[in-house]
Amino acid sequence: MASVSLILVSKGWITHDAMWFLHCFKTLGIEKTNALNRAAIRSMSAVEVSRLKQILGVETDTFESFDTLSKFLKQAFDIVLADFMRAKFSLEERNVLHWEMEKGNCFAYKGMCRLGVADKYECGVLYRIESWLDTLKMPFTMHPPVRSCLMHLHGECSGSVRFYF
Repeated sequence: MASVSLILVSKGWITHDAMWFLHCFKTLGIEKTNALNRAAIRSMSAVEVSRLKQILGVETDTFESFDTLSKFLKQAFDIVLADFMRAKFSLEERNVLHWEMEKGNCFAYKGMCRLGVADKYECGVLYRIESWLDTLKMPFTMHPPVRSCLMHLHGECSGSVRFYF
């Protein structure tokens, strides 16, 4: 029953996020909605990282090694990622986080297609991860750099984040 509750909570949060985006888009247009979405994600991520650190018993303000960072990220992804999101994150390569969205099944991409704005949508999913890393003050580079929806641009969404310690 606990997993059913978690799925319902996750889907509820995603539905709220989608409805917020929809109403902003209808009222303000896509450019202002993207800007507001990114600002909300940035603000939320700082709170989310703080809560994740507290829940996971992480007391450090900085991660000095890939081992400690990867342990935190694995546990954080286990908490925030639901199966229906169709996202995979892996940390098998030293100092690298790989991501891949199931082809054609990213929940954000599908929602933006329903709205008819996938061509103008600025990815909030990967921006959330970027914002986490900025909050953690982790030096990193993302390849490819993500602003627009990669699923829309290339038919797939995958890449990597390289960390510098």
